[in-house]
Amino acid sequence: MPKRSLRALSAAAIVASIADAAERWSDADFPPRVRATEAIQTRLGYSTPVVEYALDRIFFSLRADALSAAIADELGSLAALDGPVDRPGRPASWARGVDRVAIVSSDSTIGVALVPAVYALAAKCDVLVKDRNDALVRAFFLSLAEERPEFAAAAVARDWRGGADPDEAGVLGRADAVVAFGSDPALRAIRAQLRADARFVAFGHRASVGFVQLAEIPARRREALLDAIATDALLYDGEGCLSLHALFVAGDASATAALATDLAAAFERVSIEFPPGTADDPQRAAALAAYRNLGAFRAAGGRGAIYAPVRATAAIAFDPPRDAPPPLLPRVLPVFPVAGPEDAVAYLRAQHVPVMAVGVSDPAAPAALRFAEAIGAVRIARLGEMQAPPVGGHHGGAPRIADFVRWIDRE
Repeated sequence: MPKRSLRALSAAAIVASIADAAERWSDADFPPRVRATEAIQTRLGYSTPVVEYALDRIFFSLRADALSAAIADELGSLAALDGPVDRPGRPASWARGVDRVAIVSSDSTIGVALVPAVYALAAKCDVLVKDRNDALVRAFFLSLAEERPEFAAAAVARDWRGGADPDEAGVLGRADAVVAFGSDPALRAIRAQLRADARFVAFGHRASVGFVQLAEIPARRREALLDAIATDALLYDGEGCLSLHALFVAGDASATAALATDLAAAFERVSIEFPPGTADDPQRAAALAAYRNLGAFRAAGGRGAIYAPVRATAAIAFDPPRDAPPPLLPRVLPVFPVAGPEDAVAYLRAQHVPVMAVGVSDPAAPAALRFAEAIGAVRIARLGEMQAPPVGGHHGGAPRIADFVRWIDRE
């Protein structure tokens, strides 16, 4: 019996099925989600509130209207996935999905492969995801197959070993498009296994930063801003590419020092909702202790300050050294007092920091756009919302669905 293909369905029907499955997964008591939550906690050591937050952000965002709008924005219309569509001044065109898409998940970010997977499925591609041992993607794909049997053959997730594993070489070598998350060496190794004409969408390790102009923050908003900064720094233990890894604060010396002091209290407050994970990593613990000790040593010599909120199991380094990049350690936030955005730009360029997102108090401000452009960032977000990217946004500055189709023009 031939397999039932997604190509027999309309794109609208596929998107609706994805949204229906996501709606079931939006319920924290949905049994597959409960099992996945426990498995993710075991794998990453994150607390239950952190995992629940991550899953809510994923599945609440997979709405039919949001997915359809993002697809129509890139392709002109959702119908372009079903056959040639007339376009004024251009040939009628069909955005036909490529046959095979492979997605290699990251080790730490929860469910990072799900969003590219659903866009590739909307393009009617066969999708194979290298899943992690919490099997989140596999479990969601099973829910898709319950919505439509066509997903059973089109959406597959499984484990395979990296490196010299022949399964990996075979999967990657046959793929028309590959999406991969990982370190630069891992991405280079994956790229080397692809066909010459395969499309490669690579997401390497990047950092995110924040900028605050104290003169623009009303006193009534100060505590909310502090809690927002703490949320972006502590959520997922600061390990994601959208975590806040460095904060630049412009203002007079006493005001910037006071902000760092008050951040310690905000860290304590936010840690009630998002407590530290339980991952036992001696190497990571030693690096954190060494950074704290160095900060205390510098403070004893009159240079900067170090704050270590007890409940938060974290560190805030005020006025850290400028001759080294941000430490990128879990639950560690360096706070740099600066005269203005130019100082922050100079530091990030000198340290060659690859920036993903910029967190600011007002993303619509022209200065925020200029700052993001100057440091090579691809996203501007409000502080407190850095970890909640919209499903229709350009993650990593890349298209959402365009890399999964080839255009066929009818002239």
